[in-house]
Amino acid sequence: MSTLPKVAWIGLGIMGSPMSENLIKAGYQVTGYTLEQDKLDRLAAAGGTAAGSIAEAVEDADVVITMVPASPQVEAIAYGPDGILENARSGALLIDMSSITPQTSVDLAKAAVDQGIRVLDAPVSGGEAGAIEAVLSIMVGGEQADFAEAEPIFQALGKTVVLCGPHGSGQTVKAANQLIVAVNIQACAEAVVFLEKSGVDLKAALDVLGGGLAGSTVLTRKKDNFLGRDFKPGFRIDLHHKDMGIVTDAARNVGAALPVGAVVAQLVASLRAQGDGGLDHSALLRAVERLSGARL
Repeated sequence: MSTLPKVAWIGLGIMGSPMSENLIKAGYQVTGYTLEQDKLDRLAAAGGTAAGSIAEAVEDADVVITMVPASPQVEAIAYGPDGILENARSGALLIDMSSITPQTSVDLAKAAVDQGIRVLDAPVSGGEAGAIEAVLSIMVGGEQADFAEAEPIFQALGKTVVLCGPHGSGQTVKAANQLIVAVNIQACAEAVVFLEKSGVDLKAALDVLGGGLAGSTVLTRKKDNFLGRDFKPGFRIDLHHKDMGIVTDAARNVGAALPVGAVVAQLVASLRAQGDGGLDHSALLRAVERLSGARL
């Protein structure tokens, strides 16, 4: 019998499916629930157990992990008679790995106390590739003892795992991450259009830029997207639009100015309004191309 904690996983999307599968590979018993039957079938094929409801998934779990799109979805699965807090056992550890507002995480931790459930907010960075390769960066908010208990699970999912402070801190750091990523993608997109319009060999240019101070994880990860105009979603514009709303709102609350971030947030919003919300966030290139006269 495995001595590893039993895990319930709620949310098996682009990120959740490969992450849950990595836990299975690490020897964890994973019971999952999501709304899409094909995702449940995928989990079962990987060696997990598909549940028919949230209550069924969490009732025997030592650890409950959630990975859903935004704050409303976290609230929907956490609260109410069919939710996690009402059905998980007292003493369970709830790890929310979604990217949501810091306040939602703080409120969830407070509400869970009454049920005897401990909470960590643990959003991730690294996209679909990072989830598949188990090299995610995981930024965590919560109590030190709970973090220590969860760390073996985190190590099966990611490469850089850091406790950033009390509840909500992980989400605050994730908001800053999304700000940096969006601005970086926008800068790369502008450079691509500039280089192409200048007649430069784009692949050669991106190769040499990647080796210098302009190099970044964003450029490395998204270079092929730019070269091939491949915008299959690894992280959708719709979700980055949500995240830019989180960071701009949180910054306003603490009195931090985000002049460049505010502009990029509007560019993300405009791309979404033009019907590209379902594309990968590297599709910010399309917005720059439109502004530069291309008809897409």
